[in-house]
Amino acid sequence: MESRVKLLGHPVHPMLIVFPLGLLATAVIFDILYLIFGNRLLPTASYYMIAAGVLGGLLAAIFGFIDWLALPNGSRAKSIGLWHGLGNVLIVGLFIVSWFLRGNNVDFIPDGFAMLLSFAGVALALVTAWIGGELVYRLGVGVDPGANVNAPNSISEQSATSTHTKRTADR
Repeated sequence: MESRVKLLGHPVHPMLIVFPLGLLATAVIFDILYLIFGNRLLPTASYYMIAAGVLGGLLAAIFGFIDWLALPNGSRAKSIGLWHGLGNVLIVGLFIVSWFLRGNNVDFIPDGFAMLLSFAGVALALVTAWIGGELVYRLGVGVDPGANVNAPNSISEQSATSTHTKRTADR
């Protein structure tokens, strides 16, 4: 099942998820470094990374939702996609609350509960990322039906399906 929304031949949703994942994970790393070294600049950096990560997550969710709507009803992919999406909404919610708790402090120094929420968000992100991998690598969601190791460039006029069919016929 191919993705419904593409940019230059590639699905948009997987292109966008790297930003919130990276930003939110780095915010947690900076929080851990703050706990270890006490550098007061690190929580401020985390605060702004969380804000950018949440915005990026919401943007990626729009495209993920569009792709999810296109999955066949009653399929395993539709069910797993629902868990993937709901888990990611929960992650964004955990980080939003953590961000608001941090914003109440002039120096953006988080309390333990704000950090706990972001740590839980990253832990859950590992699970939902695995579920996303299950959708792509096991169920073929978002994959060109003719994908193969010799498929033409995705921005070429030639489809991967036609080259795969031709190569199979030539054997």
